[in-house]
Amino acid sequence: MSAALNVQVSAARMLTPVVREFTLTPATGSLPGFSPGSHVQVHLPLAEGTVRNAYSLTSDPAQPQHYRIAVRLQDASRGGSQYLHRQVQVGDTLQISPPANLFAPHGTARLHILIAAGIGITPFMAYIAAMEQQQADFELHYLFRRGLSDAYLDELQQRLGPRLHTYDRRPDLNPILGNRPLGSHVYTCGPQPLLEAVEQHAARIGWPSRRVHSEAFKGAQPGQPFDLHLLRSGRRLRVEAEQSLLEALEHAGLQVPNLCRGGVCGQCITRHQGGAIEHRDSFLSPAEQADFLMPCVSRGSGPCVSLDL
Repeated sequence: MSAALNVQVSAARMLTPVVREFTLTPATGSLPGFSPGSHVQVHLPLAEGTVRNAYSLTSDPAQPQHYRIAVRLQDASRGGSQYLHRQVQVGDTLQISPPANLFAPHGTARLHILIAAGIGITPFMAYIAAMEQQQADFELHYLFRRGLSDAYLDELQQRLGPRLHTYDRRPDLNPILGNRPLGSHVYTCGPQPLLEAVEQHAARIGWPSRRVHSEAFKGAQPGQPFDLHLLRSGRRLRVEAEQSLLEALEHAGLQVPNLCRGGVCGQCITRHQGGAIEHRDSFLSPAEQADFLMPCVSRGSGPCVSLDL
């Protein structure tokens, strides 16, 4: 895996009562360039160990001298968002991964239809900057709770005018997806039920699946603690209730390739060879889940899981 980058928090501001934006500049040297839709993993030193949370880059890809991320405070989280909201201050140094992109816009799309819910607006801020520069045809459909999850709303209203459509509840998808030019692509970012609704509606009205793209923010969720048996090394580890299986492996010194830490990219695929599994990914097929798991999100549902590690 690529070496971590040291960055300094050069600015921070509250976009809403629950969304805080951070501007990150290099502690030394320069930052790698990135493309719209990219994310970084922020390394967070919590009491139970380092947690790596993925956040979309909201800044303009044409100006990579700094990065920006926006973080929604999650009271029910494992503590990463609370740490960033309550502990991190301007001048602090953080470690982040180099940018990775699993949600890039399609370069030759005739029309880009962007659908965001709440904090799902974040990857689209970089999309919009790039598409404005490229003079690409796009429109944004933004679902939010006014005064709470409406990050960047004032800026978007000024920049986009009639290309911005706002909603306080899930919109009717017929006018959004129906009768669109051939070669249009739709991109959705938000909670899983919205992603599924868009994908299902698009399929019903004949959209090819290759033109329907989505990204969900659904990092590892807590569960019951369980034991790990690493068959190759003979080691035994404990995965605590607030810890992901991947984090337990990392804390034990094992390097497992990963990108999204949300069960969608497939980078951390690992063979399991015993024990009941609660699969929480959206990458593996049911047949593949019989032999493999995604340790970034999936957990044991019994007392012990055996892995081919």
